[in-house]
Amino acid sequence: MPLIIGVPRETFSGETRVATVPEVVQKLKKQGYQVVVEAGAGALANIGDDGYREAGAEVLASAREVWSKADIIFKLRRPDADEINLLKDGGTLVSYIWPAQNPQLMEQLAAKKVTVLAMDSVPRISRAQKMDALSSQANIAGYRAVIEAANAFGRFFTGQITAAGKVPPAKVFVIGAGVAGLAAIGTAANLGAIVRANDTRKEVADQIVSMGGEFVPVNYEEDGAGTGGYAKVMSEGFQQAQRETFAQQAKEVDIIITTALIPGKPAPKLITADMVKSMKPGSVIVDLAAEQGGNCELTVPGEVAVAHGVTIVGYKDLPCRLAKTASTLYATNLFRLSEDLIKTKSVEPESDAGKAAIHLNMEDEVVRCTTVINQGEVTWPPPPPKLSAAPAAAPKAAVPAPAAHGHGPSTSVSSPTRVAVMFAVAAALFGLIGYGAPSDFLGHFTVFVLGCFIGYMVVWNVTPALHTPLMSVTNAISSIIVIGALIQVAPPLSADITRPEMLIKGMAAVAIALTAINMFGGFAVTRRMLEMFRKN
Repeated sequence: MPLIIGVPRETFSGETRVATVPEVVQKLKKQGYQVVVEAGAGALANIGDDGYREAGAEVLASAREVWSKADIIFKLRRPDADEINLLKDGGTLVSYIWPAQNPQLMEQLAAKKVTVLAMDSVPRISRAQKMDALSSQANIAGYRAVIEAANAFGRFFTGQITAAGKVPPAKVFVIGAGVAGLAAIGTAANLGAIVRANDTRKEVADQIVSMGGEFVPVNYEEDGAGTGGYAKVMSEGFQQAQRETFAQQAKEVDIIITTALIPGKPAPKLITADMVKSMKPGSVIVDLAAEQGGNCELTVPGEVAVAHGVTIVGYKDLPCRLAKTASTLYATNLFRLSEDLIKTKSVEPESDAGKAAIHLNMEDEVVRCTTVINQGEVTWPPPPPKLSAAPAAAPKAAVPAPAAHGHGPSTSVSSPTRVAVMFAVAAALFGLIGYGAPSDFLGHFTVFVLGCFIGYMVVWNVTPALHTPLMSVTNAISSIIVIGALIQVAPPLSADITRPEMLIKGMAAVAIALTAINMFGGFAVTRRMLEMFRKN
């Protein structure tokens, strides 16, 4: 009997998203799951019940039916008290949980002997990117933040010069260059604004520039990179220098978008009331950290406030304002997680007449971090993430032991001696070959040996990662080959041409053709690579 995935309607006030969409239901069905959806679950995301039915899901009239029938519940918001009562013992819940902020919720869920996978606890490693719901929703929040700023701002983002007058471009300052910050930078730059950004992690400076922004550094040497891709709490000296930088930017820019959050901690206050007061009238602040208290001292979570002529947008539901797109991305994250769950699905004869059961592989880093409760046992927090090992230090060269006194000389030959012997042998062979060869053979043979040496040093002896940048060098060598081949082909064919001359001309023609392909192909590849790094 297949496992049943249940998708109830979200009851949290203002929540418009839904945990799955018809396109993903079809994929879940192909994996062997059955899907049941509460009637009206997708209404606020413009997804009707008929769409779910056509995709193969069963639409049930009430939430109680969904919770009682489903083996696995897909949700967005953490469950409230009524939903916890509906969750059947031994079931599985996949949702946002925020275990650090909700210890009481963890106790209630553990008492139900359920298994809970927290989408907010997916580790931020390359292998888990497809399940990273925080990033997928933060991307939407960053985009929507710019749209809200444009709505509240009384001017174009892009500069214009018209017959009616000149409009300067808007200046946008983004604090924090995580997923949301980078999305905001890209969106504002695409709208034509002058974008500046700051982040405590130095390695994101190139990412800011690649998205069309300008990195604004803080005049203080300290790296803010923490574990798991997040920033860490900075020292008081850095924070003071940071405040000075932000105060200067507040006087210059028209829009500030703040995204600074540290997991498990209240949002840091980065924009003070004095900074807001120094901004130009009509300026806008969009605080993406409003749900955790806000990065601005004057933010009113969930509302739009006006202080000193500055509009401060403190919405806590930015992804919900793009409900269908946000639901689709979140549903895809859940589907990718279900792919890992299906790998551990097995049939137990003693359980529910052979109903499939899920056994989580707690040795898998992604599953281990995501699972906060396993069959009633609290497994959060997970062990520290496995960081990439530092490159091993190069082993010291072994020092050959000196020959014991009175036991004769050492049998090992030193490196300079070995090289001298090799050169002596090569010179002897070269002399023997030249002694019996035609007079002009020696010159050709020398060119051949040098050509082999150059080819070895330029291509064969170079790490594959550098082959493409070496296109310019290999093209230069190809040019030399083409010139030599043209010289061989250039003289007109005479009536008494010999067979060797005909062979040489044929080989030269083939060399021209092959080398031309290499040259033009190399230039084409190099041009395509450069286009990847060129701003449109």
